[in-house]
Amino acid sequence: MTEKTGTFVVTHAESESAVVRDVETAQVHTLGSNPGLEVHDVLEATVAPEPPLEVTWQVIDVEDRRTVEIVDSDLEPTQHSKELAADAEVGDLVQEERAGTGEIHVFRVPGDEIAAAAEDVLEDEETIARAARLEAVRVEVRRSADDGVLSVRYLPD
Repeated sequence: MTEKTGTFVVTHAESESAVVRDVETAQVHTLGSNPGLEVHDVLEATVAPEPPLEVTWQVIDVEDRRTVEIVDSDLEPTQHSKELAADAEVGDLVQEERAGTGEIHVFRVPGDEIAAAAEDVLEDEETIARAARLEAVRVEVRRSADDGVLSVRYLPD
């Protein structure tokens, strides 16, 4: 095995170890030590297998480190998000790039399932990985049961 450079999200962290996931390949690496990482941290880093067995990995260089904040907002989706969802079928995803960086994802969801759908997004590791790929530092989940609209906003700093 050889060292890998990429974008990693921390999916598990304890005082003695951590688990990072490559956001491009979804490959998981267990770190043999924890250099101060916390769950939801995003690293632009290089990792390498630890000798002699090469079953655990170590962080050998960190180019950038940021934390992705996941917010379960009590705000309703914006009017624009509701307009994006207006022509979508239930279950459809509409994606739109934000001006600058980031994206907005809008889902049509039956009103009685909106809370569960929001919870799924908030707990899904892929939400953090997507934020890392989009260089977002904040993910804001908004919902409106009346309109059947769930919006996920991937926001830069």
